[in-house]
Amino acid sequence: MAEQSLTYSGAGVDITAGNQAVELMKPLVKSTFRSEVVTDLGGFGGLFALNKDKYEEPILISGTDGVGTKLKIAFEMNKHNTIGIDAVAMCVNDVLVNGAEPLFFLDYLAVGKCEPEQVAEIVSGIAEGCRQAGCALIGGETAEMPGFYPVGEYDVAGFTVGIVDKKKIIDGSKICAGDVLLGLPSTGVHSNGFSLARKVLLEHAGLKMGDEIEALGGAKLGDVILTPTKIYVKTILDLIEKAEIKGMAHITGGGLLENIPRVLPENCQVQIDSTTWPILPIFQLIQEKGNVEKREMFRTFNMGIGFVMICDAENAEKVKAACAAIDQPVYQIGAIVEGEKKVVIDQTCEL
Repeated sequence: MAEQSLTYSGAGVDITAGNQAVELMKPLVKSTFRSEVVTDLGGFGGLFALNKDKYEEPILISGTDGVGTKLKIAFEMNKHNTIGIDAVAMCVNDVLVNGAEPLFFLDYLAVGKCEPEQVAEIVSGIAEGCRQAGCALIGGETAEMPGFYPVGEYDVAGFTVGIVDKKKIIDGSKICAGDVLLGLPSTGVHSNGFSLARKVLLEHAGLKMGDEIEALGGAKLGDVILTPTKIYVKTILDLIEKAEIKGMAHITGGGLLENIPRVLPENCQVQIDSTTWPILPIFQLIQEKGNVEKREMFRTFNMGIGFVMICDAENAEKVKAACAAIDQPVYQIGAIVEGEKKVVIDQTCEL
């Protein structure tokens, strides 16, 4: 009897399914292309023609991130068309802090088993995130890794490259006492703090993803916490053309307490009043169900503020007016004072 001939598909990697997934991706990817894209899907690298005439001294800024354990919620809900928005948002919002326009994005998707429809769902979210950010999805990698990830599960990450004129870089160096903090609202938990959120809500409180929670307006828990991360790119790029913004912070892991100091000069302290914006119900639910201390909440979650701008009082009014013109909510959440470089919230909670 002839010895059986082993194959790659027999080892768990289905090249045919991978090719099918690529075909499903193609229209999604092309929907994000900008005029500078000079490549097509399927090559060994993504090509992007930089328009140097737009910049006196162009500086490239890159950022990379993943989605973290929020993926566990997507698996449980069997909803995969929004998680890609989170992957894009975590990268483009980071480079935006320096005033950079995201140019392009590349993703990395690793799956236990290539299911073309699921892959296409994930990439549809990535493409939507790129459209929201105005950047092109010019490449990526889908890796089928049987035995490493369970069937149906995956990890997704990516990186972006942005550009800013050197003279327009926003680095926080001009921040001084008397400046004010303006906050743009988040859409929810965004993409950090999920290990604590899951520990509190699912393990400790025994809630289920399909539970309709009265404190959340009767919405299903899974729908609320799976809400995609807000992408602030188009709003911020518009605002920095209308007012001088001295510093910005993307409120991710570390919350308000740890992210704002990353852009502060020495001897600048932030004092925040948490009554100046609505704390979202999902955070109140987590704090109550887990008996989580206030400092831990503000160090883990965005608490309803996803992006912070720091400017002087005159420019703060310009930012508010510009936000009002586009129906963008904005809150004056605090001020800069002289003191130790840290964030103090309600005079009781600090890093």
